[in-house]
Amino acid sequence: MDDMLLLDDDARVAALRRLDVLDTAIEEPFEKIVTLVRTVLAVPIATVTLVDRDRQWFKAKRGMNQNETPRSVSFCTHTIQQREPLVIENALDDPRFANVPLVVGPPYVRSYAGVPLRTPEGYNVGALCAMDTRPRRFSPADVAILGNFANIVCDELELRLIAQVDHLTGALTRRGFVDQAEKEMERARRYERATSLVMLDVDHFKQVNDTYGHAVGDQALQQIVRIAEATLRPNDLFGRLGGEEFALLLPETNGAAAVIAAERLRREIAEHPMLLPDGSTLRITASFGVAELSTSTSSLTAWLACADTMLYAAKSGGRNCTKLAQNI
Repeated sequence: MDDMLLLDDDARVAALRRLDVLDTAIEEPFEKIVTLVRTVLAVPIATVTLVDRDRQWFKAKRGMNQNETPRSVSFCTHTIQQREPLVIENALDDPRFANVPLVVGPPYVRSYAGVPLRTPEGYNVGALCAMDTRPRRFSPADVAILGNFANIVCDELELRLIAQVDHLTGALTRRGFVDQAEKEMERARRYERATSLVMLDVDHFKQVNDTYGHAVGDQALQQIVRIAEATLRPNDLFGRLGGEEFALLLPETNGAAAVIAAERLRREIAEHPMLLPDGSTLRITASFGVAELSTSTSSLTAWLACADTMLYAAKSGGRNCTKLAQNI
């Protein structure tokens, strides 16, 4: 089974994309790891490398000026094709690497040790690498140390992913939604594509908790997310911002179309009663506020505030309805 996973590059790239870490900002845990690798192994170069379909991108680096290089000329594309660490004592003696840019040009890599970064599903998404500008032998102890650091990198990647998913509902967390929504907002502006944001809030949720208990309240939130997942498109973003408040980002969707999508979701929620432990049913509803992205929207925070204002208008207007911002 492991060998099959190593051969399935499409599934491996999909696993990498699920981590949502490519092209992200500097993060302290990964920076600390490459600093430790360089210090403990006494190497001038250390990287946390993620291997995309056609490139390798450095999540963290020391002694390396480039942010990414083509995958076709990388050491790590070979590392991810095996389960064991890849160790090269002298790159000039290895026909696979003797003529690659990182060897014949800056930073003039001569020796390399890389440990695959493996997801829980078994996909090698990258490598933790130690490199030297002189030929050297990495001892078994060196490789073991590098392997321990690689395990820490894998744990950090998993924690990063977990932090993006709400443990109760499976929707994106506030952090996860904001991170992805900011990327989508930037993309929409770059390509001048219509995009809309929707805020929704469960009506009378405190009353549900007070009357039926928090377990039923949790069940109501879980049901809303299940309905949303069945109703929305695969590329729509759906996150729980806190409590009973959710946000939905609709790419390639203007305000009018977003209202149609919000109304569809609103009706689905209202028309699916919850079965309670005593055999009775509970009907829940939600109110929606919609705001289309415009050139005057200064930030995601401002965009969320606009949609939230319309959500408040929907609450004030009788609940279980959708309100669209006309000008933002």
